[in-house]
Amino acid sequence: MLINAELLLQYQRCKRRPFLDTHADQSQRDTPNELLWKLQQDKIAHQLSVLAKLTYQQPDSPYGNSEAGAAATLELMQRGVDYIHKGVLLATYSERYTLLSRPNLLVKQPGQSCFGDWLYLPASIELGKRPKQEYQVVAAFHAQVLATVQGCRPETAWLMLRTKDRSYAVDLFKWTPPMQQVLEEFIQVLELPTAPEVFISRQKCNLCHWYSHCYAIAQTQQHLSLLPGVTPIRYTQLQTINITTLESLADTSPTTLQNLLGFDSEVAPKLVVQAQSALERRPFILPYPLPTADITFTAPIELYFDIEAQPDLDLDYLLGVLVVDRQANTEQFYSFLADKPEDEELIWQQFLDLVWRYPEAPIYHFCVYEFDTVKRLAKLYRTPYSSVRPVLSRFVDVYEQLTQSVALPVESYALKAIARWLGFEWRDKEASGAKCIYWYDQWLQTGDRTLLEVIQRYNEDDCRATRSVKDWLVKFVQDEYISAK
Repeated sequence: MLINAELLLQYQRCKRRPFLDTHADQSQRDTPNELLWKLQQDKIAHQLSVLAKLTYQQPDSPYGNSEAGAAATLELMQRGVDYIHKGVLLATYSERYTLLSRPNLLVKQPGQSCFGDWLYLPASIELGKRPKQEYQVVAAFHAQVLATVQGCRPETAWLMLRTKDRSYAVDLFKWTPPMQQVLEEFIQVLELPTAPEVFISRQKCNLCHWYSHCYAIAQTQQHLSLLPGVTPIRYTQLQTINITTLESLADTSPTTLQNLLGFDSEVAPKLVVQAQSALERRPFILPYPLPTADITFTAPIELYFDIEAQPDLDLDYLLGVLVVDRQANTEQFYSFLADKPEDEELIWQQFLDLVWRYPEAPIYHFCVYEFDTVKRLAKLYRTPYSSVRPVLSRFVDVYEQLTQSVALPVESYALKAIARWLGFEWRDKEASGAKCIYWYDQWLQTGDRTLLEVIQRYNEDDCRATRSVKDWLVKFVQDEYISAK
């Protein structure tokens, strides 16, 4: 059986995925979504930008024929070609496993190898901006296979990252032992009779082609990973004291959890109440709720603010504000949209002009991104501090207010999950922040304005969903306090 670098990379992110990739029915995989497609295209573009500066050769062999590819790569290495792109390296690891390495580049260096007075170093072209552990483990994997082929072990490998200083040297003396440990653990997982236990971590799982398959299993099992606040570390700790179900967690005294790794006197009671909320399918006030005065119950005019961004361009291209005048019983949505990246400064000024028209109005948003972005834009465009500080002082994070006050019977405290639990629906059912990234990228390429229109609808719905959550929270907390008196 072949073990390649991609399997090893995915194993570090999820122990279950490579088992499914090698053993499961491939027809159960999800179709690639737009964001994953965009990431793949971005990676190809990054690789091409690196390769454009080099003169390289590729092994001439049929696609998918590893043995022929390895033979053609060996011939290029014996000739001393300076750069080899899409090289294929094979090394026997045991009777059952062969290691297959396809480094993006093999780079010729002075030294001694079986070829003569030169040797090769592996270089991986990665889309990330920092040398993540998983990248360095994979680089060490390439180096180990390469060492078998050329008869000597390189001291370093290279990561070509998406930063100004692209090249990062991987210390193979440091990273080879962890790589070998990961490889051994991976082989042990491959030899299991069934896939490792499901654990849903949406930040890591959402782009995986096995997400729907694993999520369905987790739902059937009522797996604790679906409970907000249950991280892999906390789940492992809960297992040590035989807490593996909602019922057992809901019945646990918080003091039992407080001394476990990943828990403390604040996390433990919140997680127990979260389990009770999920089990009884109703909201609960947390044991130590945040003072709710910050919600500003009776503001005559309220602003609801949401941003759409394009991370690749470091661009915030849509600043949406819903103005709710409770006295006049009116609502108006303002969509400040940058048709092109250079318009960001214009929409920033338009946003400031609007919020200063209502100098007393609280500005509600969901999560910290809007607050941080206003600070970033103010610094970028040298906005006077006196014009920004009063605006920031009016920001109220509905997410923070909610998560510090109540527990809800939801699987995630993302805006979509909470608002949909309340009955709110987005007009475009498939729209999401991730898809907006893809759509704006497509707008820049195609000029199809319908893409901008769907993004603007989605942004407006985000503002209205934030309002829906805020209004519900105010009423729920008020009612609970009244009933408690």
